[in-house]
Amino acid sequence: MADLLIRNAWCVATMDGARRELDGGWVAITNGLVEAVGSSTDPHPGATEVVDAQGCLVTPGLINTHHHLYQNLTRALPLMTSQPLFGWLQSLYPLWRGLNEEAAYVSAWVGLAELALGGCTTSTDHLYLHPHNGGDLLGAEIEAAKSIGMRFHPTRGSMSLSQKDGGLPPDDVVSDDDSILTASEVAVHRHHDRSHGAMVRIALAPCSPFSVTESLMVRSAELAAKLDVRLHTHFAENSEDDDFSLARFGCRPMEYLERTGWCTERTWVAHCVMPNDDEVRRLGAARMGVAHCPSSNLILASGIAPVVPMRAAGVNVGLGVDGSSSADSASLWLEARQAMLLAKLRDGAGAGTARMALEVATLGGAGCLGREGEIGVLTPGAVGDVAVWRLDGPIFAGAIADPIEGWLRCGPTSAWHTIVHGRFVVRDGRIVDERNLADVMARHRIEATRIQAG
Repeated sequence: MADLLIRNAWCVATMDGARRELDGGWVAITNGLVEAVGSSTDPHPGATEVVDAQGCLVTPGLINTHHHLYQNLTRALPLMTSQPLFGWLQSLYPLWRGLNEEAAYVSAWVGLAELALGGCTTSTDHLYLHPHNGGDLLGAEIEAAKSIGMRFHPTRGSMSLSQKDGGLPPDDVVSDDDSILTASEVAVHRHHDRSHGAMVRIALAPCSPFSVTESLMVRSAELAAKLDVRLHTHFAENSEDDDFSLARFGCRPMEYLERTGWCTERTWVAHCVMPNDDEVRRLGAARMGVAHCPSSNLILASGIAPVVPMRAAGVNVGLGVDGSSSADSASLWLEARQAMLLAKLRDGAGAGTARMALEVATLGGAGCLGREGEIGVLTPGAVGDVAVWRLDGPIFAGAIADPIEGWLRCGPTSAWHTIVHGRFVVRDGRIVDERNLADVMARHRIEATRIQAG
């Protein structure tokens, strides 16, 4: 007997190798893993708990491959998004230097709850800001993820190139290379779980070429290979990023990644808005991943990433909501829709479909995180991470021909149920742990007020 059975769905989009879409489908979960899937014509097992998904689309849980959770403490500040990337960052660094363990915990809890409401079951976080005397920020957000029950891939980010050295961040939020590498190794040994179905895994993530030394990029790549963990950084975000790389390193960002040892399949990069055609080919040849962040790229006027050519070249393209001081809304459903629309705009109406966007939001994210066949798919042995989407009411009236196209072209919508490792995080459209949510929201407001006061 299964622990949980989701049955009678309009459609189960398995995202398996055959991309099966099962009419009247069901998913059985036992011990946190998918036991079996089937259609209305396949017999299903009994279960301790049964969920009726009539009229619903069932998908694998969505995967968020780039975020800065702490930034929801400075969400939608006036004037902050009226300037491009570099000026935006320099305006916010003085506020973010107030980050501490309490702020890291509440921002992570609230941010992961917001993601879960949008059908996300696995999220990474690029925590690159570690103010002096801020405490164990990485540990605080891991505790938040455990509390809410989300699958979490935080990165031990870093900055080592301050304003006095030609970088962007102020001196009191950067550290020296040796301290960063020591802290990174400690984080991996303390938190990284290599087992199948792991709830926490760590990656190493120097922030960006304009905030870390070249030595740190090289040594981080070496340490990641030694520890067998993944690598993450911002890359080719906009024309300013390109100009900085040419002026400081004498090359474009792609060549810089190659010469620092980052062009390997353990690497996924954020944004990747500005690669040329040859660089797209090289990214694919290296089997690298890209976190596509469409809303953030639009708000900061960074440009439209070449998602369709990158996917054709073999790049693992996933979705990222980015920080809530640029994208502001942390909804992977919204990012999937934006990705679909931008692909149409850039590469033609037929290039962007709901199924393409769903692949990016699930399989592409699994590829970025090195967990193909384990997350982002509903097949026996994969994790029991599921999103159930109601497709009813006025916003879906008439959308009766194709549940997947209807799911993304209509809306907006949130997940009706979000299930992580066989456990409900969102049920009937609400966070399950409502009492804790109320407490954390009150604490979050206190921290947001403090930090925005500067």
